[in-house]
Amino acid sequence: MTREHISLFDTTLRDGQQTPGVDFSLDDKLVVIEMLDSLGVDYIEGGYPGANPTDTALYSEDRKTKATFTAFGMVKRAGRSVSNDSGLQDLIRANSKAVCFVAKSWDYHVRVALGCTNEENLDSIRQSVEAAVFAGKEVLVDCEHFFDGYKANPEYALACASAAYDSGARWVVLCDTNGGTMPAEISEIVRTVTKTVPGTHLGIHAHNDTDQAVANSLAALDAGCRHVQGTLNGIGERCGNANLVSIIATLGLKKSYRDRFTISVDDERLQNLTHVARAFDELLNRAPNAQAPYVGKSAFATKAGIHASAIVKEPETYEHVKPETVGNRRRMLVSDQAGKSNLISELHRVGLNVAKDDKRLDTLLREVKEREAVGYAYDAADASFEILARRTLGSVPHYFDVLSFRVIVEQRGNEMISEAVVKVKVENEIFINAGEGNGPVNALDVALRKDLGKFQPYINDLELVDYKVRILNGGTGATTRVLIESRDGKGDRWFTVGVSPNIVEASFQALSDSIIYKLLREGVTGDS
Repeated sequence: MTREHISLFDTTLRDGQQTPGVDFSLDDKLVVIEMLDSLGVDYIEGGYPGANPTDTALYSEDRKTKATFTAFGMVKRAGRSVSNDSGLQDLIRANSKAVCFVAKSWDYHVRVALGCTNEENLDSIRQSVEAAVFAGKEVLVDCEHFFDGYKANPEYALACASAAYDSGARWVVLCDTNGGTMPAEISEIVRTVTKTVPGTHLGIHAHNDTDQAVANSLAALDAGCRHVQGTLNGIGERCGNANLVSIIATLGLKKSYRDRFTISVDDERLQNLTHVARAFDELLNRAPNAQAPYVGKSAFATKAGIHASAIVKEPETYEHVKPETVGNRRRMLVSDQAGKSNLISELHRVGLNVAKDDKRLDTLLREVKEREAVGYAYDAADASFEILARRTLGSVPHYFDVLSFRVIVEQRGNEMISEAVVKVKVENEIFINAGEGNGPVNALDVALRKDLGKFQPYINDLELVDYKVRILNGGTGATTRVLIESRDGKGDRWFTVGVSPNIVEASFQALSDSIIYKLLREGVTGDS
């Protein structure tokens, strides 16, 4: 049987940005676009050109993505011509291959929110789609409040969908905007709509107000839709959007869907799903949901009892998919031996092959547990874990010693100045490096990397690209965890972690680890 393709549309950077406390910078958006494109989604919706400076800047240049880069905006306002509607013209001029219009499809909203007649709204849909198609854009239309509108006035909701499709829209997307529709209702309504708009042109956009956005999305696909919209980790206004991470994993791994459908995220890219989900949470500076389906730290964790015993013998007894298929791993929280097995697996992942009876494993396991108890998070900082493991196993070259460092933060007039001095020893040579920055951590970073003697050429392309602080136990004297993301000239990125009651010390730990990891990656031998 020929499998049909399900089109994956990510709206993290537009609809997801409506999450309270989430506000993407232009650099944040570029990082997320890179994540999504590497994952392999079909469409990336970047934002709303003309609505704010960040989104306007994002669409000022042509984005070289494999995915179809998409701009979002409203259909033209009633009473205005296409050429006289600035919002519509911003969409047409945007550097994007596609445009996603939002259009009212509930007559109640047409009357209350738009203040126009039903026919004027249909005319706005038709003219907007036609104008964008004429400009060479692929067009999607999000029929806002479609399911509530259909239940209130099915004829008009269908008329809105038909107006979009008949005018040339590639995808007519049915939106459960209030998130209150049940899966059975979704199925019934979508099947009815397919009699008017073919399923090959129908999409679903679900919100999670009853915790059923993923279920509603799958119900719509079962009923005929072939396009699904969602966000990374389900972020979005109120209770969030459909979690595209869970949808991708389900479509890619579950037999009932895999046998019928294809998606653009192949098996190899699917193994990157956990990394993308967790890296995105770190970008938001929030703790990843440990119990998130497929990608959570506890998604394949078992604690004590017969379950654990069974999994050791036959993992399939309590695992619905293999954790490796989504880039996750099994966690056995049973005994020191189970913990050691996990440790060996992680060491193999970073290229360290150690025998099970190696006594150094006991030392490393004890060290990891002690450090995680005080706040280190090695799941989020693989580079720091690898350094710790290699040190314990005796395979990290000695590069330099930090003899001392000092940071001064001073207000000079209306300006805050941060200065740092770092004293380092490389072989028998001592370097005293000073640096200024826009904060104490930046000043330390500049000073530490200013001159490392013979190792300097290897770190010239190293840069700190992100810095996040998390307070672990409250109060001004609290223990602080610092997570730093670094990048080199090859585009490789890695995370390092530091923990201390002193935020500067925690930051310096993470900065030092970043440099050491870079030297390890380059295969640099030590100072003697």
